[in-house]
Amino acid sequence: MKVYRRRTAGPVLRTGRKRGAQPKVVALGGGMGLSASLAALRRITGDLTAVVTVADDGGSSGRLRDELGVLPPGDLRKALAALCGDDDWGQTWSRVIQHRFQSKGDLHEHAVGNLLIVALWEQLGDHVQALDLVGKLLGAQGRVLPMSAVPLELEALVRGHDPARPDDVDTVRGQATVALTPGEVLSVQLVPHDPPAVPEAVAAVLDADWVVLGPGSWFSSVIPHLMVPELLDALIETKARKVLSLNLAPQPGETDGFSPQRHLEVLGRHAPKLAFDVVLADEAAVPDRGSLTDAAKRLGAEVELAPVARPDGSPKHDPELLAAAYDRIFRMHGRIGPWR
Repeated sequence: MKVYRRRTAGPVLRTGRKRGAQPKVVALGGGMGLSASLAALRRITGDLTAVVTVADDGGSSGRLRDELGVLPPGDLRKALAALCGDDDWGQTWSRVIQHRFQSKGDLHEHAVGNLLIVALWEQLGDHVQALDLVGKLLGAQGRVLPMSAVPLELEALVRGHDPARPDDVDTVRGQATVALTPGEVLSVQLVPHDPPAVPEAVAAVLDADWVVLGPGSWFSSVIPHLMVPELLDALIETKARKVLSLNLAPQPGETDGFSPQRHLEVLGRHAPKLAFDVVLADEAAVPDRGSLTDAAKRLGAEVELAPVARPDGSPKHDPELLAAAYDRIFRMHGRIGPWR
């Protein structure tokens, strides 16, 4: 019988940095995009905080949200799973919290981690304390925070949401609906319009050495962070350097036909005062480097091109390659000398 032991020591850094000399990194996003970024970042720093969107209204998360009035736990669960270590303890717990029940009853398709997180929220009455406790149980190599402590709804202006009226602009509500719209998403906002940020998330951004935004669903996981006023103010005011990490391919429905530079233009329209230092993109996903460079300059950023996709050709990030790209950026564009 195999015995699983929890990892007690911190991660071994391939960069050779001592634990007290690691960069403080905050990664913002949601879903599989944020998970990819976290799986890479935990390989190069142990001082890592994930700030996660809370507007999901589909699947297990949507059902728990509707029934119990809680924050949707799904993207928080995925972030915690991505921060699990590569030892037996971490990988076992990562599989457990991602496991979905298959039945003909009410538990069908509920994820174990979603139920665990919601149970701790009800027991402790504190979102942050409960997520910290789950992270401790999993041996997570970092911290996971919601961007807001109230459930949010995504609202978008979409041209051609109804294929029978391709030129009409409609208001579409719900993250799941926005993500799958056949129309062109023009802009998004959150309901309520000025949601409060989680104070710990704001503090993490202000105290960071590096902030990473993206990759992920552009309108439903990336841009919503910029719709939380206190969080946007922190992103503008922080002395941290900022990386905008682009997707490997347009997302069907949400960003069909978007070029890499159009992703930057859309983000800039939603947060015109927000500047970045680096835009990271996969070199094979950028057909027009000049246009991307020009769009990045309008955000105050340089473009870094690197092979970050899996070798099998799927539009998914390879954690080792993405980690190498982040590490190079942190070294080339960071402070001279050891991290604090």
